[in-house]
Amino acid sequence: MRNAIMASLGFAAVMASIVSAQSSGTPRTPWGEPDLQGTWSSEAELSVPFERAAQYGDRKFLTDAEFAQRQKQTATQLQSDSSEFDVFTADTRNAGAVGSATSPPPHWLERGKASKRTSLVIDPPDGRIPATVQGRGRGRGLALGTFAGGQFSGGSFAGPQDLSLWERCITRGVPAAIFPTVYNANIRIVQGPGVVAITYEMIHDTRVIPIGAAAHVGSAIRGYEGDSRGHWEGDTLVVDTTNFSDKTSYRGSGETLHLIERFRRDRDGLQYEVTVDDPKTWVKSWTAALTLEHQPDDSLFEYGCHEGNNSMRNILSAARKADAK
Repeated sequence: MRNAIMASLGFAAVMASIVSAQSSGTPRTPWGEPDLQGTWSSEAELSVPFERAAQYGDRKFLTDAEFAQRQKQTATQLQSDSSEFDVFTADTRNAGAVGSATSPPPHWLERGKASKRTSLVIDPPDGRIPATVQGRGRGRGLALGTFAGGQFSGGSFAGPQDLSLWERCITRGVPAAIFPTVYNANIRIVQGPGVVAITYEMIHDTRVIPIGAAAHVGSAIRGYEGDSRGHWEGDTLVVDTTNFSDKTSYRGSGETLHLIERFRRDRDGLQYEVTVDDPKTWVKSWTAALTLEHQPDDSLFEYGCHEGNNSMRNILSAARKADAK
């Protein structure tokens, strides 16, 4: 009798999932969860500043006229990026900067689409990251290495540990890896019963996120990408991440960083939001958002970072030359 009751309950759960799928219009996996799988690109959001310019106030989106102007600028940039150039005669006054003839060449860049957002930060309403707590500088994108303004002097860059995890081809970190920068603005999501895996194209690291009610691991266990636990709220995947390593920094954060990410599929693509909280870094939490466009070709090329990481070797060898002076 008990087995019959359990079977009936199981059948009812399956039917409820089917009805929910039909009513919401969201694709479902064979086991009844919202299907977020595929390759998704945030390329269009590369045109959006992370924080909002004061001229837009609390407005999250551009007007049609403002968006037309942004599209015009994007088209001009794309034409410039696609132009032929000779590396031997190219203007090298800005050598090393993104989009120059040397690092990387412009045709590598993915700047051909535009978004109507006025900023990626959507909360606070002014689209600005809150002030940092007393004694902490304004959060930066990276805590170490050349991205943080390091110089080849005074014994800087003694070894790889003095460079950022990104420069060392380890990870861009969470949530940084999902925000577009330069190129490789894609992620790939794969699901299975009780688990979701997210692969980030740049650096090519993969997060494996358990789905369910399991608690986080103990506070003594910490990782570059923290410890993630997911659950479903309707059609939205909610991912709670804690236990970050002190070697990880997101815009100036530390070990007390706590993220709540939300992934939801709709007719416009994959909607992503992340609420960032670190009481030792910012006076209050804040939220950023992206829309990722589904890519019809789900293939994702491997990002061979270590194999061609000449920059780290050059940085360290230049530092040794500076030390020898």
